[in-house]
Amino acid sequence: MFVLELTYIAPIERIDAALQEHVAWLDAHYASGVFIASGRKVPRDGGIILALGDDRAKIEEITRSDPFTVAGVCEYTVTEFIPTKTASALEQYRQELPS
Repeated sequence: MFVLELTYIAPIERIDAALQEHVAWLDAHYASGVFIASGRKVPRDGGIILALGDDRAKIEEITRSDPFTVAGVCEYTVTEFIPTKTASALEQYRQELPS
């Protein structure tokens, strides 16, 4: 699993101008099963996405296709982690540590 942290690097007006395309991009990745949660950071200086996958290169490719990235209004930090403990509603995403 991956935590994708977006940090805005442009004025909020430029973020808002690309927001509709960004939301459509999010929706496509929710539909494909890659994204399982997302939202704005507080204060509004970026966002967080939880993404499923085992191929970091593929996840990084997805972040490069974000309309926010294409417009040059955000940067991503990608953190991979192994969700060994979850709430019961997220049990299907639990993983074992590698041996």
